[in-house]
This record gives sequence, structure tokens and C-alpha cells, in this order.
Amino acid sequence: MSNLQQLAERYIATWNESDPAARQKLVAELWSDGGRYTDPLLDVTGHQDISAAIGAARAQFPGLVFTLGPVDAHHNLARFTWDLGPAGGEALIVGFDVLVAGPDGLVESVLGFLDHVPSS
Repeated sequence: MSNLQQLAERYIATWNESDPAARQKLVAELWSDGGRYTDPLLDVTGHQDISAAIGAARAQFPGLVFTLGPVDAHHNLARFTWDLGPAGGEALIVGFDVLVAGPDGLVESVLGFLDHVPSS
């Protein structure tokens, strides 16, 4: 469990990284080469596209931070909630992710769900 907890923490930290070069490095350290991220809005594979997707989310929500909720894990799977909002403030978006780790301890895939999004 502790390895998956740490993996989830590093995953969220990657989403909070604002510097593109530093974020690309974090993605390369955290994800397997063929890693895949899927949520209701996108489906991307590989370090470059995952980093670009995170960058696009950061550009869409400048100044907001991702906060990790409780992590529940077994075998090579972790599920957790996360919030996106102002630091120390109320969440604007709430999501739920399932992370699949490979035998090498790297992220193979993340399946993301949006539980609460602001109405337009």
C-alpha cells in the first residue's frame, strides 16, 4: 500500500507542476513508456501527450491546485479522489481516479472520472 500511496502522491504532484520542463521530467520518471491516461474529456498515450494534457489542464485552471484524497489500494491498483480548487479553498472540481501500476512500479494507466464539475 505505501508504494501505491507514494505513487498517487507523486501523480498528483505532477498535475501541480507548473514548469513544462520539470513536468515532462516528472512524467518520464513516473509513467511507463506506453502509459495511458483516459478521462471523459481525453484519451492520451505516452509521456509527451500525458505531459501536454496536464499542461492544458493547468492552462485552463490557472492558480488552482490538485489535492489528493484518501488512497485505497491493493495488488497493483490504487483508487483515490482528488479536488481541484484554490489552495486552502473550496474545490471547484472533484474527481476519482484508478491508477494501475506495472511490475516496475511505474504508472501504466490512469482511468479518470469527474464527479463534480461547475455548471456552465
